[in-house]
Amino acid sequence: MAAAGVASHWSEVNRAGQSGDYSRALKSINKILQITKDDATALHCKVVCLIQSGSFKEALNVIHSHTKVLTSDVIAFEKAYCEYRLNRIENALKTIESTSEQTDQLKELYGQVLYRLERYDDCLAVYRDLIRNSQDDYEEERKTNLSAVVAAMSTWEKVMPEDLGLQDLTYELCYNAACTLIGQGRLDDAMKRLKQAEELCRESLAEDADVTEEDIAAELAIIHGQMGYIMQQQGRTEDALQLYNQIIKLKPTDVGLLAVIANNTITINKDQNVFDSKKKVKLTNADGVEHKLSKKQLQAIEFNKALLAMHTNQADQCRKLSAALQSESPEHLLPVLIQAAQLCREKQHTKAIELLQEFAEQHPANAVEIKLTMAQLKIAQGSITKACIILQSIEELQHKPGMVSALVMMYSHEEDIDSAIEVFTQAIQWYQEHQPNTPTHLSLIREAANFKLKHGRKKEAISDLEQLWKQNPKDIHTLAQLISAYSLVDPDKAKVLSRHLPSSDSMSLKVDVDALENSPGATFIRKKAGKVAAENQLTEQGQGDVKKKRKKKKGKLPKNCDPKVTPDPERWLPMRERSYYRGRKKGKKKEQIGKGTQGSMAGAATELDASKITSSPPTSPRPGSAAANTPSSSASNVIPPRHQKPVGAAGTKKKVQQKKKKGGKGGW
Repeated sequence: MAAAGVASHWSEVNRAGQSGDYSRALKSINKILQITKDDATALHCKVVCLIQSGSFKEALNVIHSHTKVLTSDVIAFEKAYCEYRLNRIENALKTIESTSEQTDQLKELYGQVLYRLERYDDCLAVYRDLIRNSQDDYEEERKTNLSAVVAAMSTWEKVMPEDLGLQDLTYELCYNAACTLIGQGRLDDAMKRLKQAEELCRESLAEDADVTEEDIAAELAIIHGQMGYIMQQQGRTEDALQLYNQIIKLKPTDVGLLAVIANNTITINKDQNVFDSKKKVKLTNADGVEHKLSKKQLQAIEFNKALLAMHTNQADQCRKLSAALQSESPEHLLPVLIQAAQLCREKQHTKAIELLQEFAEQHPANAVEIKLTMAQLKIAQGSITKACIILQSIEELQHKPGMVSALVMMYSHEEDIDSAIEVFTQAIQWYQEHQPNTPTHLSLIREAANFKLKHGRKKEAISDLEQLWKQNPKDIHTLAQLISAYSLVDPDKAKVLSRHLPSSDSMSLKVDVDALENSPGATFIRKKAGKVAAENQLTEQGQGDVKKKRKKKKGKLPKNCDPKVTPDPERWLPMRERSYYRGRKKGKKKEQIGKGTQGSMAGAATELDASKITSSPPTSPRPGSAAANTPSSSASNVIPPRHQKPVGAAGTKKKVQQKKKKGGKGGW
């Protein structure tokens, strides 16, 4: 009875497996295992059903709980596949390598595991062997994986791949070929391949009637992402940013793609648009990103997080991230540079230099970059001489023209000409021993000679000029410089060398002067040129004549000036500084308000008294005033305007203003 029940269950498992209903098949297998607990076939089928259902942890638990029945040779592929899908890559590698018999299935999985571990050389060998020794319907997928390995080697290891004869028949192969070209720096060719991959993708997906435009856009997202990267590398940041934003709006399910796009956007923003960068950082922290990207991609994302923290003045966060990066890769230079930059932002330049010095001593391989950074910090502090000492300690760059130019300029800035000449001497000596008479060597000699001549060291420049002249005896410019230098040191030697100069006839330009003068050419006449020509003629006619002195014009006297009256000696001083200035009388009428009988005018008598009115002409006659009818005084009594004392218009104007003040509300 039990045997008949088991057989019926097995037939049910068979029917469910053929129809792809693994959940129903799993129920039948569980019924079988209730009857026979240690049935190896039933346990194996249960593991397969769990894998097909995506329950990798449960499948692995079944394998581990029945190790006696499910031996490693029987269940090796399923165990390794569960570990691979659970991102236990190292465990999957051990499971595959411990298996005695390597089947094609295990080799396929082995290639995937090696790719995830970034062991690209071993992975390439595995796929080559699979393509060579297998003939089935999966050959195209294997070639795609092989091209992906080649692209990774070109991008991350900078290895020039050999031509494997892979044809770009599918958009996946075309995309991987474009990635290979990007790794080689051939960006224009890579862009052409990506456009070709886009066309192939649209054609292949258009054949399926169930595929919508959204599905096509989601499939093209990774191709457009690479296009954006190429645009960014070419400096077309606006176009790249537009593509990146389009991809983010699609909300693709690939968290790895989103993380890369967000990271690239942050690099475009740099220290600008910080709010947008903070939002993009969240996309790089999604679950599963660490399993989708390579180690170098993840490292670049962490570097950018630290830099963003520095630009947003999050000092503690920046130090925390950079310290974590340094602990993961102690030999890497960038975490130390980020820490030093953060210290400089905090005005702690001395600590930054000490940190760099310590790192340079521990990692001599990066000493060149560190010392260049230290020199830059010294220059920022204004310690030019110390920066020069640091640069001269870099033996690998001492003879380089760029380093020589920088040191000479810095020493010249410090007015240390002797040290600058010593830099030239050491560099020329190195080229004399290792690369004599090369263009760089001769160029350094010429620059050294010009520098010495510029700073009056003609005696020291003679040896350099002689060496240059020997290399090229036809160089008239060098010979002229040499003669000029010898003229101050050894005139006889200068005369001997002057014989090597070409004659004046050979050096003169063959120009017909008469024809040149008579030729109709465009003439330009400046304004006021006649005055200049007239002055030139005067100077040519009488160079020995004494220049005539111009007569000084007599100053004009003011009107109504009486020469008999002595002018006021204080007339040039401001009014407030004159001895007779008593200041303006303020508030005189205000004090008189309320005195005397009601309706009386205190100042009426003085206004009507003609003897008390000043002799200055009134601005306009007032009705009822005696001043309007008085005859003018005699000419002898007229005082010029500059001699008059300041009593007049300002006072009258002020009186008018004071009268206006009386007419307000609440007056008498």
